[in-house]
Amino acid sequence: MGFTDKKRIRVLASLCLLSVALNAQSSHKPPDLVTQQNKTYRITMSKNSEYAEKYAEYAMEQMRRYGIPASVTLAQGILESASGQSELSRKGNNHFGIKATKGWIQDGGKYLVYTDDKPNEKFCQYASVGDSYEHHSRFLRENSRYAKCFRLSPDDYKGWTTSIANAGYASGAGYANKLQSLIEKNNLQKYDQMVMAEMRAQGRQFGTATNPRNTTSSEVQAITTTQPIATKKEEKQYFFPLRRDEFMLITSPFGMRKDPMDRSRQQMHKGIDIQTKHEAVLATEDRGKVVAVNHNTNTGGGKSVTVEYDREDGSKYQCVYMHLDSINVKVGDTVNAGQQLGISGNTGTRTTGEHLHFGVKSISADGTKRDIDPAAYLAEIAQRGNLQLKALYKGNDLVAKYKVENPINTDAGNTLNTNTAINIDTSMSPDDWMKKLLSSEDSGVSMSNGDPVIDMAIQLFTSLMMLAVQIDNKNEDERLEVATDAAVNKVINISSLVPTMKSCTIAVSENGVATLTMNNGQQQFSHVLTNAETSRLSQALNDSGLSQEARQQRVAGIINSIVISQQVSQNYNQAIENQETEQLMRR
Repeated sequence: MGFTDKKRIRVLASLCLLSVALNAQSSHKPPDLVTQQNKTYRITMSKNSEYAEKYAEYAMEQMRRYGIPASVTLAQGILESASGQSELSRKGNNHFGIKATKGWIQDGGKYLVYTDDKPNEKFCQYASVGDSYEHHSRFLRENSRYAKCFRLSPDDYKGWTTSIANAGYASGAGYANKLQSLIEKNNLQKYDQMVMAEMRAQGRQFGTATNPRNTTSSEVQAITTTQPIATKKEEKQYFFPLRRDEFMLITSPFGMRKDPMDRSRQQMHKGIDIQTKHEAVLATEDRGKVVAVNHNTNTGGGKSVTVEYDREDGSKYQCVYMHLDSINVKVGDTVNAGQQLGISGNTGTRTTGEHLHFGVKSISADGTKRDIDPAAYLAEIAQRGNLQLKALYKGNDLVAKYKVENPINTDAGNTLNTNTAINIDTSMSPDDWMKKLLSSEDSGVSMSNGDPVIDMAIQLFTSLMMLAVQIDNKNEDERLEVATDAAVNKVINISSLVPTMKSCTIAVSENGVATLTMNNGQQQFSHVLTNAETSRLSQALNDSGLSQEARQQRVAGIINSIVISQQVSQNYNQAIENQETEQLMRR
């Protein structure tokens, strides 16, 4: 082989090596490069995605601490801070547009002056982005306007965005839609799912007590989520079966009562009925075990879930939730306090309307079972968990009589002592009780308050109720019961004011419309009260110068005039219809 041939071979070998090297290099392109049709393109993440990846751990931490969906926090951060590019976020680490209140400034909080809705407004300035995220969570949690949000599941981003918008977080229209669009376009809900899976796998619960802050500096610190957090016995969490701020409305207590399916019979009610409105039902303690699930609606209790909790003395409690619309758990699952078990409903063959039947069985160490008053169980967990929630029936707290003055907050034995009960406050009058039910979001039957039309309707409704029960000479307990029934059904029977009628009722809707319905024994007709009629009735009811008898006569006169007017109108319309029918028959 000549020199020229050897040179040619060396050149070819070099070319082959170069080709291999180039191919190897192309197969190890940076992750932000991709080749299509022999052309290489650089992939650039959107500003929104970059923001989400950078601050996801902040949002996930806040979800663990406060139960706010990480996706919602990130979407708000993106929208309010222009993906971290706004002046407020760059100069003051303020990612949520939170303004500096007088209290913030008085406590030494720093602030920036910035023109937003108005010129030269003061906005909070933070030492770190983590502090901004923490303040945002506290802003929502501690502001009563957003109380409804915290009744939602931590992974219900649609419910959260809608509730935040309805509470007036932003002045612009379509705020909820903007947040939901950001979440779905950037797949932010994956962070909610990550946190939910993590909490389930590790048996952890949401809350600040068991989830201390780790992202307090301006840089996100690494957090190891693969190791479970040891939960101390004294850190065990407790929750009432519904998310409420002040009280749960009990419509039927534990004990003997008239059978709702047959009022002529008496029955033992082995639980309490709680007013609900298609909402989440919750586990009451940590480390509960789901021992029974019923999906058959053709049973007395309909769809139901039973959760069992151990005590250190070998005894157990079993809590049963009946008449559910849907169920989120299965037998064998471990659940923690505040975890959603399902949604309340009206399933089963023994129910007359939506409510949650909550029952409790006590199982002794030897296996003996007995039904106990759920109010006693709620009193125990309320004292263990320092829960201030009440279970109100006819204006009285059923839980109060079971609370002991000096409970021992351990898992050994039962802390209840019915002989050293705290006095029950029975000072609430029937009309105050009805107003509380109608105006409070905690009752499950609330009407929007603050609207003058609705406020007037509520005032009229309660005043008419009080006048009607006074005429019937009902005692205080009976009046409270009538007030509860009237508020739950939003219908009051005022037949005693119109003795010429077989029946006469007034119903008030959630938008403040009051409707008078009358039956004279032959025909029934309804009339929506005008503002003028409502005003006349209210003036008569609240005229302190009138005696009880004079007030009754004046109100009865107003209602009778409405009845007569309606009858005349109805008779006239009927006569016209009859006349038209006769003319048609003659033709």
